[in-house]
Amino acid sequence: MRKVFLLALLASPIALAQSVSVETNSLMRLPSSTSVLQLERLDVADYGTLLIPATISQVSVDELHLGRDARIAIAPGSTGLQLQVRHAQLEHGSQITSRGAPGTHERPAKAGRDLTLRINALTADELSVDARGGAGAQGYVGLDGANGVDPGCTWGSAGRGANGDNGGDGLPGAAGAQVRVELPQSYPAEQIKVWVDGGAGGAAGTAGKPGKGGQSKGCLVYRAEGGEKGRPGLEGQPGPAGPAGSVTIQRL
Repeated sequence: MRKVFLLALLASPIALAQSVSVETNSLMRLPSSTSVLQLERLDVADYGTLLIPATISQVSVDELHLGRDARIAIAPGSTGLQLQVRHAQLEHGSQITSRGAPGTHERPAKAGRDLTLRINALTADELSVDARGGAGAQGYVGLDGANGVDPGCTWGSAGRGANGDNGGDGLPGAAGAQVRVELPQSYPAEQIKVWVDGGAGGAAGTAGKPGKGGQSKGCLVYRAEGGEKGRPGLEGQPGPAGPAGSVTIQRL
């Protein structure tokens, strides 16, 4: 029956379903063809993960249950997500994540996805939301210098080793998300944990090693003077951390 409901999500930009269940230690990804999803019940069992793709902008749930160490993982995206829950029961270690993605040399780190989370009734020892930015990529590693040309035993001059290249600078981390949490007035403030730190900057690229000077080889009586080694490159600079996001707590 659950498969039938999920297939129905493919047919309309506004999808309705009775329930979605994620089994223990498993991952389920919601279809990306819908932008608004309405559920009567969402149950993510212990150590399970439900992935919400970037194309979905609003999810409404009547009854939400997250098991022990269960996750709702929200993919990074340019538009924010509204997650509205009538009643939520969250077990120990469960979490909602809206984190950015780490960067590479081909693409920059992605920011945490902006999130508006509204829960009308909440049963949980802790509400945990992680919306930190993605980390920047490490700087390029400097190339090692080439070795100098070897001389003969009694003729020629040894080549000097080439200098190592400088390491590249680390790339910047991405921003943390803008998170708005709307909760009942009675839920204790000390049990609300929200992280919106900017992503760490990429580590500095390591310097290239110097090339060795040329050296005579296999000489029995005479040996030409060896060449000097090159200079090592310079290590790059660490990338800057991304800016922190913001957290707004609204009481219902």
